[in-house]
Amino acid sequence: MQNRALFSDNYRQARERFRNLARQLNWVLEAHAIGLSDSEGEPLTIDVAIKPGTNNSRALVVSSGLHGIEGFFGSAVQLALMNDWKENPASVPGQRLVFIHGLNPYGFHFLRRFDSESIDPNRNFLLEGESFAGSPPGYKIFDGMLNPKRPPSRFEFFTLRALLMIARHGLPALKEAIVTGQYEFPKGLFFGGARPCITQQILKAKLADWIGESSEIMHLDFHTGLGPWSTYKLLLDVSMPPSQVSYLNEIFGAPNIEVSRASGVSYKTRGGFGPWLASQFPDRRYFYLCAEFGTYGPIRVLGALRAENQAHHWSRDTGKSQDRTKRVLQDTFCPNSPQWRAQVLRDSRALVNRAIDGQDFTKTH
Repeated sequence: MQNRALFSDNYRQARERFRNLARQLNWVLEAHAIGLSDSEGEPLTIDVAIKPGTNNSRALVVSSGLHGIEGFFGSAVQLALMNDWKENPASVPGQRLVFIHGLNPYGFHFLRRFDSESIDPNRNFLLEGESFAGSPPGYKIFDGMLNPKRPPSRFEFFTLRALLMIARHGLPALKEAIVTGQYEFPKGLFFGGARPCITQQILKAKLADWIGESSEIMHLDFHTGLGPWSTYKLLLDVSMPPSQVSYLNEIFGAPNIEVSRASGVSYKTRGGFGPWLASQFPDRRYFYLCAEFGTYGPIRVLGALRAENQAHHWSRDTGKSQDRTKRVLQDTFCPNSPQWRAQVLRDSRALVNRAIDGQDFTKTH
């Protein structure tokens, strides 16, 4: 299957391709409706395909679309792997496989990072005892620049304003203030919500069933938009013993793994997916890695998010402004570049194969 058949044109096409491949592979297939419909009245669903393992002590989870718009890339990775195994059945790995497609189907379908309540799902997974309240002190300073409460115009000058802010405060401080996660501005970027979002609710109810009795889970969650063009980092935002970090370094290579920090590709966040997953299975070894692939620079990425969010909430000419900003957002997070797409699929396949080979059933760590 060529790359152009792996990168889908829209959510419905991606979902149908995923379902078809799961059926051809004879995997168990589930669809979990989120209570909303697409533009043609069809239910929006999180789809899950499961291959029981010959040795169920290990499971590999591959997920896509937690940030809806990034689902075009993550779905392509899932389709590429499934198609490889369909064409070469002998290469299907032995461990349990759990593929979760379109974790935020609303954002995937409607070309948003956020869900139907303008929640950033990757800021919504607060741990027990944490509250959906507050924001970083610096967020209020940047609110006017980030979240203009007016229709978009041709003369936003966002890049210039962002560069001036970076010159004044420094990029690490700006990242920490803006993208950590906030719970005070419901129409603002990186809003973590006021309660668990539908994605979290479904995972809370079903994830244990999907992974079965596996004692070790390796979870690769595919994202885009951070880092240099077509390169990747595996981001760790969960604290773990040195022996487990060494295990991951052995599998994926230490240079490819980064602990979240303000000066790196990634950043510290509240309500992140990884810590929540680890907290759900304290008696198991749950390794969550955010596989983050770079597209454009941080100012362009932030500008595309800002423009789409502004048009979504404040545009008067809903069709024209929203369509334009959504298409820019789609290209920002899944560039329509044959070279980029070929490179990220090569690296993604290699990452998953490393995870498969690294989960040696005879090893103890």
